[in-house]
This record gives sequence, C-alpha cells and structure tokens, in this order.
Amino acid sequence: MVAGTTVDHLTETYQAHYRSLLGLAALLLDDTASCEDVVQEAFIRVHSARNRVRDRDKTLAYLRQTVVNLSRSALRRRILGLKLLSKPMPDMASAEEGAYDQLERDDLIKAMRGLQRRQREVLVLRYFADMTESQVAETLGVSLGSVKAYGSRGIAALRVAMEAAQS
Repeated sequence: MVAGTTVDHLTETYQAHYRSLLGLAALLLDDTASCEDVVQEAFIRVHSARNRVRDRDKTLAYLRQTVVNLSRSALRRRILGLKLLSKPMPDMASAEEGAYDQLERDDLIKAMRGLQRRQREVLVLRYFADMTESQVAETLGVSLGSVKAYGSRGIAALRVAMEAAQS
C-alpha cells in the first residue's frame, strides 16, 4: 500500500471540515459560489496529490493552505475587487439598528481591505478562523514571528481606520 492520505481519510476530512473550510474561504472572498468553487478545487487538488501528503494529520493544514492560495488567485483575477452581498438579519429589531450594524460591518470590511495582504490573511485566519499563531504560520508558510508582527501591525492599522471611520 502506498503511504499518504487515503480516499477514505479524505472523505472523512471532507465530511468533518467542509463547512469550516467554506467559512475560511468566505472570509477571504465575497460570494458563496466562489467560496464553494475554491473549497471544491482544494479537495480536488488534495485528492490528486494525496500520495504526497505523507502525514494524515497534515491533510487539514494542507487543505487550509490550498484554500488560502486559491482564494488569493481568485482575488487576483478580479478587476473590481470584492463585492459583499448584504443579507438582512431575520431577527433585526428595527431598520435603524440593521442600518447601523451594516455601516459598522462596511467600515470593518473597508478597513480590512485597506490592510496589506499578509496582515489581512493573518487576521482572518487568526481571529475569524480561530487558528493558533503556529497554525497560521504553517498555513501561510511564514515564521511564527512574522505572524505575530503582521497581526500586531494589522490590528493597529484596523484600530486607526475604524476610529477614522467613526469620526
């Protein structure tokens, strides 16, 4: 038997982590169809290279890295940038409250877009995907110190941008 990730292991990984990988892609891209395409493509690529993934425990990390890389490629191809789909909150108390929440989200998204690419990726993986610093470093292929530096600078830049947006 050839060492590596088996089809059964990849199927189990798909069933257990598809939604979290879709969520990761959603934080980097703007529409559901693109997110689904990126995650499906990631599984296809890992399936094709499953014999090269020697450590089964690294399958998820490899998938995360592939999702990030494919999201980068999708963003590079876009001329107009990200277009976020606004979805009304079903349990919204009032239109004013929903408008205020949307403005805050828009300010945060605008501030995130203003960050350097690596800062944005580190913050998305660290705080939205709830990954540890070492997982982020492995996913992005950078050192732990770089993750800390990008994260710190990214938060500082977000703070400045959000304060400017609210004044």
